[in-house]
Amino acid sequence: MSKVTCHIAVSLDGFVAGPNQTLENPLGEGGEGLHEWVIATAAWREQHGRGGGERNADSEVIEEVTQGVGAYIMGRKMFGGGPGPWDPEWRGWWGEEPPFHVPVFVLTHHEREPLEMQGGTTFHFVTDGIESALEQARAAAGDGDVAVAGGAQAVQQYIAAGLLDELYLHIVPVILGGGERLLENVGHPKLEPVKVVESPAVTHVKYRLVR
Repeated sequence: MSKVTCHIAVSLDGFVAGPNQTLENPLGEGGEGLHEWVIATAAWREQHGRGGGERNADSEVIEEVTQGVGAYIMGRKMFGGGPGPWDPEWRGWWGEEPPFHVPVFVLTHHEREPLEMQGGTTFHFVTDGIESALEQARAAAGDGDVAVAGGAQAVQQYIAAGLLDELYLHIVPVILGGGERLLENVGHPKLEPVKVVESPAVTHVKYRLVR
């Protein structure tokens, strides 16, 4: 069976977004600093239709975590558009050709018709829980893996339910001092370190979650 994975950037003090998040600043104060390393990589820039970038250990990690993914799951906040009923004009943060290129299942309490985008990405909006989203994502992924893209609450739910197989943390040497903490309300899962990749900008640690 394919794996359920998650890779996510986190500050040294455990936050994936800074304090005072808003629709205009969804990552909160200082949150953008968690992603400077990935935006500089050649792999990320290629996935987002940009040129240039650095080919280094960080870029190799991005190639690794995106290889073999057949579907994604994300929370409502990661897709964006604000709480409550959907604004039909909101089509995500990524423009008309999102970087996923496979089906994406968005956890939400509000129904919405599937949103087909350019480049092979279709957003499906799931209102009946994380297990249903995973079942649909597995069916769509076939032999591919299912990646839980974020945000923190979506990742927490899959860890707490024992449904996540692999967690790859990109630990960035910044201290946010508050915001959205990743590993809250997840119980006491057993994690086994699998791999560590070091670079000047970030330390990548892959864990296997043992059931």
